[in-house]
Amino acid sequence: MVNFIFVSPNFPEKYWQFCDELQKNGIRVLGIGDAPYESLSAELKNSLTEYYTVSNLGDYDQMYRAVGYFAWKYGRIDWIESNNECWLESDARLRTDFNVQTGVKLDGIDAFKEKSEMKRYYAKGGIRTARQIKASEGMEAVKRFSKDAGYPLFAKPDVGVGAGGAHKLEDETQIEDFFQNTPDAGSYVIEEFVTGNICTYDAIINSKGEPLAESMCVFPPSIADIVNQNLDCTYYVERHMSENLRFWGRRTVEAFGVKSRFIHLEFFRLDKPPRGLGEVGDFVALEVNMRPGGGYTPDMINYAHNISTFKIWADMVAFDRRTTPDPHDDYFCTYVGRRDSVRYAYDHQALIDKYGYAMMMTPHIDKALAGAIGEQAYIARFRTEEERDAFLTDACHRI
Repeated sequence: MVNFIFVSPNFPEKYWQFCDELQKNGIRVLGIGDAPYESLSAELKNSLTEYYTVSNLGDYDQMYRAVGYFAWKYGRIDWIESNNECWLESDARLRTDFNVQTGVKLDGIDAFKEKSEMKRYYAKGGIRTARQIKASEGMEAVKRFSKDAGYPLFAKPDVGVGAGGAHKLEDETQIEDFFQNTPDAGSYVIEEFVTGNICTYDAIINSKGEPLAESMCVFPPSIADIVNQNLDCTYYVERHMSENLRFWGRRTVEAFGVKSRFIHLEFFRLDKPPRGLGEVGDFVALEVNMRPGGGYTPDMINYAHNISTFKIWADMVAFDRRTTPDPHDDYFCTYVGRRDSVRYAYDHQALIDKYGYAMMMTPHIDKALAGAIGEQAYIARFRTEEERDAFLTDACHRI
């Protein structure tokens, strides 16, 4: 029997569905987490053969002992996976130390973890990206870089998930302020500022590097703007993927040698291209994420395309292929995350009354995620752009 260790299977909460589909495929699912067993949902408990509790998922000694225990009790470990960026490096280290033959090992993790290292792989694939310099090269080097790249510049941690710690630099004075007042400024990268919608290529890739499912998300305000300006979070799954994005998404998969993963690749769709970067509407690579899209993105992809990404991913693990057909019955699936502190023209009940026919979920968001995606979420699907845009307008109308 295949032994699959799922790290932190309880967070995000919906991840129990990955475990459920794995065990339905005859795989032994072993969980490691920092939540007490008693706090796990009934669905997750029913999906796991055994659960090992650690006090800190970031303590590698505890993680090593947990995997060692499972290897002693159940034999060779075939997979170790969290589908979570926080544990990407730990997953890779455990695979290396226990000689797990699936997934990225420690010697290959930098390409997926460090934004500066990603540039080398993009270049190998002939994939356009914004120009970049490491802040560790020093303030004067960044000032020289600005002469060519122009202002504004965008500073962000070389390693990290989400928009935390990002800075927009408008002139030399702000560059100086950044270096003087930002803790660990040398761990940042500085890029030329690119404007446009962020679009993502979301896919489940098999061991041959082939996509088993593909989808496209569009983020009208970036997560960085949402966090920094306290905006409502809005994004949507496209009804049909842009063929141009499909081309560059697959090209990126090939350049990075992606195998056996659920991925979330970010691109800019240019609206005001910097010199030499492309034309309006072209896609420029932003960063790779070797995990599913955050929040409720997997659910939204399911609603948009009438599929189950949880099952397709589990089928990839078990069979390296898809066992369910594509129904080709597609929608726009839209997410709106509103702020509890803001008054809206349509309160909760009024929004439900008007769009209940299209509403798929209305979850209240865990406070750990609320800064980026809002406290009260509305997920709805529509056949037409007109319906989608009317919903976005009504849901975000503040008073």
